Amino acid sequence: MKLHQTFLLGLSLAGTVQLVSCNSKTSNENQTMKTEQEIERESTDVHSFARPTEAVTKHLDLDIDVNFDQKVISGRATYQIENLAQADQIVFDTRGLEIEKVFLGDSLTETAFRLGSEEKFLGQPLLVDITPSTKSVTIQYRTTPEAAALQWLSPQQTAGKKHPFLFTQSQAILARTWIPIQDSPGIRITYSANVKVPKELMAVMSAENPQQKNSTGEYRFFMRQPIPSYLMALSVGDLVFAPIGEKTGIYAEPATIKEATYEFAEMDQMLTAAEKLYGRYRWDRYDLLVLPPSFPFGGMENPRLTFVTPTVLAKDRSLTSLIAHELAHSWSGNLVTNGTWNDFWLNEGFTVYFERRIMEELYGKDYADMLQVLGYQDLQHTLEDMEKKDDTRLKLDLEGRDPDEGLTEIAYEKGNAFLLNVEKTVGRERFDQFLNKYFQTFAFKSTNTDRFLEFLRTELIKGDEKLAEQINIEGWVYSPGLPEEHVKPSSTRFAQVEEAFKSWQSGTPAASLVTKDWSSHEWLHFIRLLPDELSQQQLAELDKAFGFTRSGNSEVLAAWFLHAIRHNYTTADQAIDTFLTTVGRRKFLVPLYRELLKTPAGKKKALAIYAKARPNYHAVSTGTIDEMVK
Repeated sequence: MKLHQTFLLGLSLAGTVQLVSCNSKTSNENQTMKTEQEIERESTDVHSFARPTEAVTKHLDLDIDVNFDQKVISGRATYQIENLAQADQIVFDTRGLEIEKVFLGDSLTETAFRLGSEEKFLGQPLLVDITPSTKSVTIQYRTTPEAAALQWLSPQQTAGKKHPFLFTQSQAILARTWIPIQDSPGIRITYSANVKVPKELMAVMSAENPQQKNSTGEYRFFMRQPIPSYLMALSVGDLVFAPIGEKTGIYAEPATIKEATYEFAEMDQMLTAAEKLYGRYRWDRYDLLVLPPSFPFGGMENPRLTFVTPTVLAKDRSLTSLIAHELAHSWSGNLVTNGTWNDFWLNEGFTVYFERRIMEELYGKDYADMLQVLGYQDLQHTLEDMEKKDDTRLKLDLEGRDPDEGLTEIAYEKGNAFLLNVEKTVGRERFDQFLNKYFQTFAFKSTNTDRFLEFLRTELIKGDEKLAEQINIEGWVYSPGLPEEHVKPSSTRFAQVEEAFKSWQSGTPAASLVTKDWSSHEWLHFIRLLPDELSQQQLAELDKAFGFTRSGNSEVLAAWFLHAIRHNYTTADQAIDTFLTTVGRRKFLVPLYRELLKTPAGKKKALAIYAKARPNYHAVSTGTIDEMVK
């Protein structure tokens, strides 16, 4: 998901993480191959009430009306189902939905239903009475204005300031707050949708999309490839479309479209590079939707239409690795999906690895190396800051917890580091052959950690005990921390940044440093090198020389603001206030609020800013920050 869901849990480079040695053999490493039935039993989704081995959905026909005045979506969800166990009930996930009626079959015969007890994070099961011969179930329902997946924006919160806007965020288990659905990544459906919106607005979904508004305000959608529920996505707003290539294009508000088409002009090259690495793109088109700034993530890989934050519009194409990440999800995540949220690393670790292979293909190894180093730095801070050390394993246990707690750098960067270790061990050519076979074998299916590891043992390790020891499944997947054999990445371009930094520390004026050709990655590395102790004079000198407080680059701003907050650099106060009230991306919000909350004066500022900014944030962000400011 990027979601590029990454957290900068602190940007200081001080401190060293204690690494965990995982050389010992255990029963996990030596176990015999598990049966498919054993793997299925272990993949039960603790975050869904659905019972797919009894009765499971296969296709959804959605017919809904979007009401901005009431902030409600209402309509009918009709499912084609398979009653595998001749069951007398089918179970759906809901949270905060008003279920009005339920019908069976084409004749729409009304049937009995009930909502079960509500559980924290999970909502309520919707139990529908069916017969052994039932082929379809139609649920008539309404959302509430508080639906967590839905972000209703006033005109003032948009780029154009004229029309309201709506977007959904279904990952991880929020699809159930706007559609009654079997809300598990292990269940895939195809879908069609009929969506009615105000005539001046346009609707788009994670499906085949229109490229211009119509006069009726009614839009029809088709998704013919089976997808998991968290990839159900809808957005409604004053949108226009601009093509990039034959299979790529941009949706955005009119005020944003020109800037966006410039920023993402290399989408076609990215798609070509991705296909060269891991095979044909299987989703027909790859388009982007640039959302208003309240979107809580960097991007969300909704198939055919990635939702992306405007914070990557840096005017110099320097943050487009995020687009490579979302594109990579078209293989790892969308095509082959983690079966439960305990296996989230299968989505994100593979995607980070693939993203950086795309960037290397386009811009060279030196460029990709910078991304590896920045990611490794983020991973180190996560390992240091993570209170629950068991959560630094790749294979998680999130039973009884919100699955959002597993959306950390562990899945992204430790997952990537594990795959880099496999690549180093067997060689890139052999590893690429393995990954191609993996994507082909599990295409349009959900898998889990055990199933992937069985595939790894069968297709790559093949009984080679020395190779198995070098790959060290137990140390990487099932143990906390990083194995001793992990490789710390390095960057020649960052080495030059470090020389410039040392020169400044030795007395060279900041304005005299040679920084003309630095990318945002080099600037970010420079800022991360700044020490814990900085004088007001040093901060002012750096700011005057490099214009950090006025930067148009959100990554640079967020990193700089941490130092400004830490050292009470009041020159940046207004810029920090503006940033926190206009940007809703959780990756930036969490570390900045955390830094503010460390002192009484900072806490006072944080509470004042949050009071006015909170209405602009999505529930994904407020859910985290509400806990922080208690």
